[in-house]
Order: sequence, then C-alpha cells, then structure tokens
Amino acid sequence: MRRRLGTSLYAGLLFAVLGLVAWATGRPFVFPSLGPSAFVLAFDPPTDRDRAVRVVGGHLLGGLAGLAAWAVVADGAALTATPPAFSPEGFRLTASAVLSLVATSWAMIATDWVHPPACATTLIASLGLLSTPPAVAIIVASVTVLVAVHAGALLAFERVGGDAHSLSGWEETSDANG
Repeated sequence: MRRRLGTSLYAGLLFAVLGLVAWATGRPFVFPSLGPSAFVLAFDPPTDRDRAVRVVGGHLLGGLAGLAAWAVVADGAALTATPPAFSPEGFRLTASAVLSLVATSWAMIATDWVHPPACATTLIASLGLLSTPPAVAIIVASVTVLVAVHAGALLAFERVGGDAHSLSGWEETSDANG
C-alpha cells in the first residue's frame, strides 16, 4: 500500500513542478507523454546518469522525428478533430504518425536511448499538436526539468538521511499488492 501511495504522490509532485512552470510561462511544459515519464521515474526512483540521458534523449529523438515527419508529410494539418473518412488530411496525418514512430523507434534503439514514453512525444509532434521547433525545444526542456527535479529530490532525500529507495516506498516489495 505504501508503495502505491508513495509512487503516486511522487509522480504527482514531479508533474506538478512542470504544471507550475506551464502555468507561470503560458507555454506547453505539460503534455501527455510527460505523465508516463514522471511515473517511470517515480516507480523506480534510483537513478543514474545513463537513465537520465535515456529519458531526455528518447524525448529529444521523438520530438525531432515527429517534427520532421510532420514537416515532410503533414505540414499544416493537425489532429485537433477526427478528419473525415478517406480525407487527404487524415491520410497525411496517419502517414506522418507512422513515419515518426518508425524513425523514433529506430533512433532510440540505435542510440540506446530507449524510453517508451518518447513514442507518445513523437506522435504529439507528428500529429500537428506541438509541431514547431520552439514547441519541440519546450518538450525537451520540460523533460530535462523533470529529470533534474527528480535528481534533486533524490539528492535532497539522501542528504536528509534517507535512502533514495524509500522516497516512494520502492524498497517495500514484500507486499504482493505493491
């Protein structure tokens, strides 16, 4: 029970920091694929530099692949409503999404920056939702802030005398219900 509550609250804390940044700046520092990234970090809090690079790098690759696919295939289209059946816009958005997912998957594996939530980031960009270079830069900045807040929280918790594993109840695995 403790792990469920701790993980949930910690993921919410990580996400809330970016919610405050989004609120204060009026920029899209909160987007759907950030939630799964916050959960991944909260669920298994011990971290290392390689994991931070994978999280940020995966979203960077996803954002760039999505932006490129959208610019090449679906420039001007956006999935803000379901396109009509067999519409050219719907086809372009679908092709852009498929192309970005293939490119992101390949790039994450090739660079060893595998972070599955980045596949949602690539769809956000390739479907025309955050499809400008500044928007992709905000995505990468947002993920970087998320990882930095996580690292700072772990460091602070350890300095206060705690074990980073207990930040979200991670070490408590004897309970079969998590």
